[in-house]
Amino acid sequence: MTALPRTGDVIITADSVTKAFTTPDGGALPVLDGVSFTLAEGEIVALLGKSGSGKSTLLRCVAGLIAPSSGSVSYRGTRLTGANPGVSMVFQTFALLPWLTVQQNVELGLEARGISEAERAERALKAIDTIGLDGFESAYPKELSGGMRQRVGFARAIVTEPDALLMDEPFSALDVLTAENLRGELVKLWEGRGAPVKSILIVTHNIEEAVLLADRVLVLSSNPGRIRAELSVELPRPRDRHAPRFEALVDTIYGILTGREDSAAAALAGGPARAAAAPSSAAAVTAATPINTPLPAVSPGGLGGLLEILMARGGKDGLAEIADDLSFEIDDLLPLTDAALLLRMARIDGSDIELTAEGKEFAAADILTSKQLFARLVARHAPLVRAVVQALAATEDHTLRSGFFVDLLRRGFSATEARSQLDTAIDWGRYAELYDYDSDDDELTLEPGAQANL
Repeated sequence: MTALPRTGDVIITADSVTKAFTTPDGGALPVLDGVSFTLAEGEIVALLGKSGSGKSTLLRCVAGLIAPSSGSVSYRGTRLTGANPGVSMVFQTFALLPWLTVQQNVELGLEARGISEAERAERALKAIDTIGLDGFESAYPKELSGGMRQRVGFARAIVTEPDALLMDEPFSALDVLTAENLRGELVKLWEGRGAPVKSILIVTHNIEEAVLLADRVLVLSSNPGRIRAELSVELPRPRDRHAPRFEALVDTIYGILTGREDSAAAALAGGPARAAAAPSSAAAVTAATPINTPLPAVSPGGLGGLLEILMARGGKDGLAEIADDLSFEIDDLLPLTDAALLLRMARIDGSDIELTAEGKEFAAADILTSKQLFARLVARHAPLVRAVVQALAATEDHTLRSGFFVDLLRRGFSATEARSQLDTAIDWGRYAELYDYDSDDDELTLEPGAQANL
C-alpha cells in the first residue's frame, strides 16, 4: 500500500465564492453562496453534491471560465481575472472535435499556446501512450468507444502539464465497468506519478467514487451550494470498498447528504469529519416552498419499488445493503430516498432507512388505496404539487398552461431545471389523480375532488 500524501504549496484558493445568474425577469438565481476552500500540491479533492449544489459552476469559477458574483479565486496567490493559466479540464461529455484525429485533438491545447509542430507531436504522442491509446493516434472520435474517447479527453488535459487537473463528472457518461477501469487507471497514474499534474479537483455526485479517489471530500448542500462538510480520507491506496473504514466514511457522507448532520460530524476511524454549523432555528422553521424544496426526479413507480423492498426487509435496512443486493450504487438510490423522506413515507435512523406508518400502508395497499394515500401525501408535503393544485383551483375553468408554472420556477431554477421540476410534478400529480396534463395544448387541468387532499 502507498503512503498517505503530503500536500505542498497551495495552488488554488477559493475565497467566499458566490455566484448568481440573472433570470429572464431580471431576478437573481443563486447557485453558490460563500464557498471557500484550497487545493494544494499532492492532493486530490472531490466536490460532492446532488443536483443544484453548484458543483460544475464552482469548477468553472476555478477554471476562470466564469467570474464569481462576489468573492474570488486565486491561482498561486494571484487573483484570477480571466482563464486560469495553471489548469486543464476533463469534461463529462468528452468534448472532442469529430473532424480531428486523436492526436490532433490532444494537440489542441498546445497549439493554442503556440508550441511548435514538432514539440506538439512529441508531447501528444507521449500523452496518448500514457493513457493507453498508443496505436489510435490517427483514429477519429467516431471510431472510438466512450471509454476510449474519455481517454483522449484525459490525454488532451495532461499534455499541457497543468498544475491542477479539473474533472467534471468524467466517468458519469460511461458504463459501470468502463468507469471502474478508468478510475483504477487514474489512481495508478497518480500514485505512479505518471500523470504530469500536481493536483486534481474532481466534481462528482458518486459517494464511493469520491472516497475511492480523493484525499479530501467537500460535501456541498443545494440551492444554493454551500460547503456543508469537509472530510479527510485518511486511507492508503489502493482502497478496498468493503473495508470497515471505507464503508464508515461512505455512510457518514450519505448521512450528510440526507440531512443527518449530527451523525455526520461524529468521529470515525476513516478520518475526521468537519460538518458545517447546524442551521439556525429561524432557518429550520422556514416554510417549504417549490423553490427551497425541489422535487426529486423519481417516478411514483420507482418510489413504490423502494418502499416494497424495504417492506420485504422488515420495514428497515441499510441503504448500502440494499444498493449492494440490487447491484446499484448508493447514489442511484438517493433520489428515491429523498422522495420517501419528503413525503414522510420513510425516516433515517442512524445508517438505516426505515418505513413510517404511511410508508408501510402505501407499500402494503392495493393500487387504488395506494394512489389515494399518495395523493394526500404529495398534496400536503410536496410544495410544487400543492402549488399546482392551489393555482388550478383559483382559476375559473381550473386550467392553466404549463408555461405559467415554468415562469414561476425560473425565479429559483435554470430553464432546464424548472422544466424538469414541472415534469416531475406533472408525473406525481397525474398518478395521484390531482390534475391532468394535455401535451397537445400544454395545459394542466384540476381533477374533481383534488382540493380535498390539501
